[in-house]
Amino acid sequence: MKLEEIFKLAQKTRKNILYAAYKAGASSAHIGGALSIADIIAVLYGAIAKIDCSKPLDEKRDRIILSKGHGCLALYGILLEKGFVTNAELETFEKSGSFLLGHPVMNKLKGIEFSTGSLGMGLSLGIGVSISSLKKNLNYNTFVILGDGECNEGSVWESALLANQLKLKNLTAIIDRNNYQQTGKSSDILDLGNLSSKWKSFGWEIIEINGHNLTEIYQALNVKTDKPKAIIANTTKGKGVSFTENNNEWHHNILTKKNYDLAIEELNNAKR
Repeated sequence: MKLEEIFKLAQKTRKNILYAAYKAGASSAHIGGALSIADIIAVLYGAIAKIDCSKPLDEKRDRIILSKGHGCLALYGILLEKGFVTNAELETFEKSGSFLLGHPVMNKLKGIEFSTGSLGMGLSLGIGVSISSLKKNLNYNTFVILGDGECNEGSVWESALLANQLKLKNLTAIIDRNNYQQTGKSSDILDLGNLSSKWKSFGWEIIEINGHNLTEIYQALNVKTDKPKAIIANTTKGKGVSFTENNNEWHHNILTKKNYDLAIEELNNAKR
């Protein structure tokens, strides 16, 4: 993995997030939770996952499921960079007739594996495709990106129990631990305490990392285990733009031309 190339890919993804949000205008967009996973998404698509836009239906492709569907702009942003989506299509985000909506709608030809957004459902979908991989000897991996607030959902823990029971060694859950959800701090709404301990108690292999350190992300994703793996990625909501970082007003907001220009200027001047 060439760190400088992945850093540039992450920054391009952030710019795509902001561009789509700006073009959405008064429709507004989920910005903070998309920016927090940009580095994770960049490493996944840029250095880990076996995914090719020229073969979108390849049975042996790795599956990436964005369970926290409101972070879809990060997914759309990376799909643009990987050739699944065009710039003209990105500009249609949240417009009538577009396939790029405020939560992902399954479109495998465009790299969107499942419709998500009803929180807590992505991990169970991941279990299904992981079982399929093992039964059919296809040997692909499944990566599911969840939010920390999403882990309030009971269906997440039902899935965690089942994945351990089935020893799904090809399944990785990545928890975006940005410490916020829609209406405030995650700890104030439903305190989950030590997430690493909780996932470990459900039988998963646990790796806790800085979710913006590209090397740590890459190393964690490459760890091989004989059971499902959970990566607790400690992130900053709104990462990369000073006025969106840890500012929950940007969970969902309108990006004006002035703020768009300020954000792009910051990203252009950012150093790894």
